[in-house]
Amino acid sequence: MVVQTTANVLVALVAALHGWILVLEMFLWERRPGRELSGFDAGMARATAPLAANQGLYNGFLAAGLVWGLIAADPTGYRVQVFFLSCVVVAGLYGAATANRRILFAQALPGAIALTAVLVAG
Repeated sequence: MVVQTTANVLVALVAALHGWILVLEMFLWERRPGRELSGFDAGMARATAPLAANQGLYNGFLAAGLVWGLIAADPTGYRVQVFFLSCVVVAGLYGAATANRRILFAQALPGAIALTAVLVAG
């Protein structure tokens, strides 16, 4: 029971993280929080805002999938969590390799920890 609760909390935290990334990339990209995240000046943030919004939408889909996994009855909930956490890890690894290494620690690592917890609890 403790292992399952821990797994659920970790999945919820990863979902919340991706919900926050959605907000940063879709709504705050040109404002201070988004510009601090990207390191872009105002002009570059404005120029890349449509790309960031697209990324934000994808992060929102990851968050929605993880929430679905938390509320769906097993075995569906378990399978959905494994699928979406795997997507988080793959996206984080790809982002770290192609965009910014800190994505490894900000996205892939939390996803991998939550995935491990889900698999152990499963």
